[in-house]
Amino acid sequence: MGILQYSFFQNAILGSLLASIVCGFIGTYIVTRRLVFISGGITHASFGGIGLGVFLGINPILSAMVFAVLSALGVQWMSHRGDVREDSAIALFWTFGMSIGIICCFLTPGFMPNLPSYLFGSILTISKGDLWLLGAVTIFVILLFAFFLRSIQSIAFDSSFARSQHLPVTFMENMMMTLIAITIVSTLRLVGIILAISLLTIPQMSANLFTYCWKKMILLSILIGWVDCLAGLGISYWFNVPSGASIIFTGILIYALLKIIKILQRKRDIQEAKP
Repeated sequence: MGILQYSFFQNAILGSLLASIVCGFIGTYIVTRRLVFISGGITHASFGGIGLGVFLGINPILSAMVFAVLSALGVQWMSHRGDVREDSAIALFWTFGMSIGIICCFLTPGFMPNLPSYLFGSILTISKGDLWLLGAVTIFVILLFAFFLRSIQSIAFDSSFARSQHLPVTFMENMMMTLIAITIVSTLRLVGIILAISLLTIPQMSANLFTYCWKKMILLSILIGWVDCLAGLGISYWFNVPSGASIIFTGILIYALLKIIKILQRKRDIQEAKP
C-alpha cells in the first residue's frame, strides 16, 4: 500500500475514477445506439491530430481532440447525405487520420518519446492537466444527461420515433458524436488509441448481463469500469506490464466471469422452475 503515497499513483486512481464515470455515460449510449464501429473509427482518426500536434509543436491532446471532433461530425454528415454508406465514411476518416498521423510523426525531427503512451496508454503518466480535462468533461456529461436524459435515451433506442415526437434529434446526435470524440481523446492517456474503444464497451457489456434499465446500466458500468481500472493498475504494478493493456485484459476477464455466473444462474433458475 506504500505506492499510494506517490502523487503519480494518486493521479492514476483519480483519473481512472473520472474516466469510468464519463465512459459509463457515453459508453452506454454507444452500445445502445450501436455506434461501436463509428467510435473505433474516431479513435484511430484521432491519431492524425496527435501527429499534427507533434509536428506543429502544440499540445497533442488538444490537436487530437479537434481532429477527432471534426472526424466525428464528418462521419455524421457524410452518412446522412445518403450517397455515402456509413461504413465507407468511417473507413475514409479512419484511414485518413492514421495516414496523417504517421506522415507527421516521420516528418517531425528528432525522436518522439511519448508515441507509445498515446498508442498503448500509460495511466501512470497522467498529469494534472489531463485530470482537469477529464474532470471538466465528466461534469459536462453528468449535467447533460441530468437535464436531457429522456431525449438522449429516446434517440439512443429509436431516433425515428424521437424525430416524430419533435425532439431535436439532429442537434442531439451531433452533440453526442462530439462528446464521444472528446471522451475518446480524454482517455487516451489511460488505455491508448488501440484500446480506447474497449473502455467504452466492455463495462457496458458486463452491466447489460444483469440489467436492461438504462440508469442502472450506467451506474453498473461506472462501477465495473472503475474495478477494471483498479485491478488493471494492480496487475501493471505487480507484473511490470503496460497499464492500458492490463486494464482492458482485466475487463475482459471480469466480463467472462460475470457471463459464466449469469449462465449458471439461468440454469439454476430453469432447474428450480421444473416441477
